[in-house]
Amino acid sequence: MNTRLLLLCLVAGLAGPLSAAADQSPSDAALQIVEQQLNGIGNRLTRLQDLTDIEIVQHAYGYFVDKAQWHALSDLFAADATLEIGGKGVFLGHDRVFEYMQTGMGPIGPHDGSLIDHQQFQCLPSVDLDGVTGHIRCIAFVMSSGGWGHVYYENVYTKENGIWKFKKLHGPFNMYAGYKAGWLDHTVVNTFPEKFPPWPDLPPTVMYLTYPNYYAEPFHYPNPVTAKIAPPPSPRAGGLAFGTSAAP
Repeated sequence: MNTRLLLLCLVAGLAGPLSAAADQSPSDAALQIVEQQLNGIGNRLTRLQDLTDIEIVQHAYGYFVDKAQWHALSDLFAADATLEIGGKGVFLGHDRVFEYMQTGMGPIGPHDGSLIDHQQFQCLPSVDLDGVTGHIRCIAFVMSSGGWGHVYYENVYTKENGIWKFKKLHGPFNMYAGYKAGWLDHTVVNTFPEKFPPWPDLPPTVMYLTYPNYYAEPFHYPNPVTAKIAPPPSPRAGGLAFGTSAAP
């Protein structure tokens, strides 16, 4: 349908045939207002679809972790993406993401004695005004063969040729512990670069300790009601990077 003819129909409010709308002569200003409104609706629809697509990629990541689908998982990442989980350090690029998963997490596919259950909750996506940069914050509860843990994700996405991909995956652990003692005793204070292969390309971007200590991962989004940005962690609470345990 001709765009100008469609605008004529909308401005005139006609429900009849298009030929009737063509006889109307609304002003150019009125047509411009309607065009702006249509563009605004289109932009909102695009933004809503972007938010949904980001969530889909994030959720797909979790399901691919569950079944050790490392090829499919690494395909979710842009060629120049980075991955940083726990205190292991930063891995650069699509191929290194695959190497980290296959070497560090085990061979491809489910097998006897292996559990990598990765449940994600409370995912909150957002899209920047440029329309090609996105963010998401999620909580994940991990149940693995080695123990269970709780992790925050603050990830960055990029839109390439209409497809959203990971630009940066940043997943600091809040807690990790074995099954027998639970998370009250014998907790793992954090991973570190040399704990297991492969070795990272860069050191961790932040130094912190997990439960019973604490680390406040900054929020990428403002308060949805007040629009205020959350303040950075206070040095009085134990430092900018991590807090200290209150236990004796």
